[in-house]
Amino acid sequence: MSCGLRDVIEFEALGKPGVLIASDAFAQAAANQVELLGQPKLAYALAPHPIQDRTDDELRAMAGALVDQALGAISR
Repeated sequence: MSCGLRDVIEFEALGKPGVLIASDAFAQAAANQVELLGQPKLAYALAPHPIQDRTDDELRAMAGALVDQALGAISR
């Protein structure tokens, strides 16, 4: 998650919107890191944990829900 978070920060620095997508098991870690990195308004969307045991259909449904979350996060 840390590398992905830094990538999103780089996109934002370039004027391009970015959203971190992570498992909800890491929600507190994401909140802590955006604060510690001085980016408290950085957008992130959380997928239900665990991910690895999901069927293809479940993953597609999760991805569809995350698209809405991610778009909402960058348009706030």
